[in-house]
Amino acid sequence: MKIKFQYKILIIVVLLCSQISIAQKKDENIGTEIVNVVKAYTPTISDAFKVKETPTLDDEDNSKKEVIQYSIFSFPVASTFAPSKGKAAGVENGAKEKLFTNYATLAAGNYGTINAELFVTQTLENGDYIGAMLRHLSSLGRIKNVELENNFSNTALDATYGSKSNNISWNGDLGYQRQTYNWYGLDPSLYENLTADIKDVFLNKINPKQTFQNIYIGGRIAIGESVFKDATIKFSHFSDAFSSTENRLIIKPTFQFDVMDVKLKTNFVLDYLNGSFQKDYFDTASLKNGYTNFGFQPSFKINKDDFSVNFGIGIFYSMAIETLNSESKNKLFVYPNITGSYKVVDDLMIAYAGAEGELKQNTYQDFAQENFFVSPTLIVTPTDQKFDIYVGLKGKLANAIGYNIRGSIKNEDNKALFKNNVFDFSNSNTSGYANGNSFGVVYGNLKTVSFFGELKADFSKNISIGVNGTLSSYAIKNEKEAWNLPGIQLSSFIDYTINSKWYANAKVFFVGERKDQLVIKATTIQPWNTLPLPEKNESISLNSFFDLNAQVGYKHNERLTFFLKGNNLASQNYQRWLNYPVQGLQVLAGANYKFDF
Repeated sequence: MKIKFQYKILIIVVLLCSQISIAQKKDENIGTEIVNVVKAYTPTISDAFKVKETPTLDDEDNSKKEVIQYSIFSFPVASTFAPSKGKAAGVENGAKEKLFTNYATLAAGNYGTINAELFVTQTLENGDYIGAMLRHLSSLGRIKNVELENNFSNTALDATYGSKSNNISWNGDLGYQRQTYNWYGLDPSLYENLTADIKDVFLNKINPKQTFQNIYIGGRIAIGESVFKDATIKFSHFSDAFSSTENRLIIKPTFQFDVMDVKLKTNFVLDYLNGSFQKDYFDTASLKNGYTNFGFQPSFKINKDDFSVNFGIGIFYSMAIETLNSESKNKLFVYPNITGSYKVVDDLMIAYAGAEGELKQNTYQDFAQENFFVSPTLIVTPTDQKFDIYVGLKGKLANAIGYNIRGSIKNEDNKALFKNNVFDFSNSNTSGYANGNSFGVVYGNLKTVSFFGELKADFSKNISIGVNGTLSSYAIKNEKEAWNLPGIQLSSFIDYTINSKWYANAKVFFVGERKDQLVIKATTIQPWNTLPLPEKNESISLNSFFDLNAQVGYKHNERLTFFLKGNNLASQNYQRWLNYPVQGLQVLAGANYKFDF
């Protein structure tokens, strides 16, 4: 067997040699070839090991840190490197909008509505400037199911002159405003059952027109790098068509200085008010109101990292000069003025809180601007806002979405509330407002708990929206209800820039139910009326309402813009005040023109 095996080996070797010799004869230059033999790797667990991020040194010598000293041997090296000039990346810039210093607006709509505005300003030498504004809004009224005249107008003219420099700035203002309104809010039960002739007699004897006029002069001065920071002064004279007058002077200087690295700020207030009404609601006596309030409000602010707090106090002394209110006399009031904020998560969540109070000077002018249908027979006295304590959170839910939530408790003494005036046949006052179609002012001690929430979002530079709401609960003394104060208020808006030519916006607001009181006393039958009226003394719930307003505009060029406005688009004939319905669907079309001198 051994010999046969050797023969086999020999035969195989001879055959291989002969084959190689034959191949070389065919092509003696066969080149080279590399053959790699690869064997699959089969790992085992023992082949793997973990490298620690911080290895443990067992050697005692390695555990000691060696002190190494470095030295640098410097010598100049000629550089031939020449950096190429940088080139700014191309940015596509939009066309820069030209800003104009003056504009004029004119619009007209249904109900005979006219709206006009003109604003002009001019820069003079040495930083001086002058400006003026004229505004007008009027309507023929034409409200459905209203028997008395209900047109209105509001015209105002303001002028200013001022100067600005590096260290000082000042301006002086002068203005005049004239408003006309009508007490058209008669209760239907006063005339709906009368015959046509008697109804005409009753309505024709009512002159519902009221006219307000206001003249004011004022100014402001601010000085930089000085203990005296700024000061404002304003004097106004307010009057109406029934010989009512009111004079008010407000002076507010502010000082700021450093005390031990803390900035102390001090506000001073002088608020003087003197007014009179020719007669009261029942034509028994004239009315006078007069107060002088002195205020001192020091405060200082502390900022530390993410925490900021302002400590302050308000001290007011009120002197009753002339008043029929038995509770009004010289008094000293002290109020907290503390606010603070803390950045919980940068600008994403900021907690804030405060406790503030103030002595609020009520005026006939302020009442008339809030409710145009007040009677010129008011008792005017300050409101003592003892405190307004609140806590809240504000910040961002995302880069383009901001939020603000707040809860508050407010305590006010002598809170002014509007309440419908009584209709009394025995009233000797025959003025146009003495038919239960006007409002008086009553005062109560009011506590308010409210919750406020707001959300705003800028989805892009072209679209922004917002929504906010307030829920309120009232507890009042000296009055049966918190008259004409809503329990809920909501509002929302959207602004949309469609393109470079078109834009649109919309606003909607909701006002919840309010309470008022309807009192009719028919103890005496007038000669023109043979039917006695049913007496009433009841609380009335005014229905909640919402109002939708929208506007679309077209920019013809950089100067001229056309617009179309719509108010009360839901055409709700709601009552803002008792027996005072508003106009229905209102459409206003106009144009705005910008220009320079």
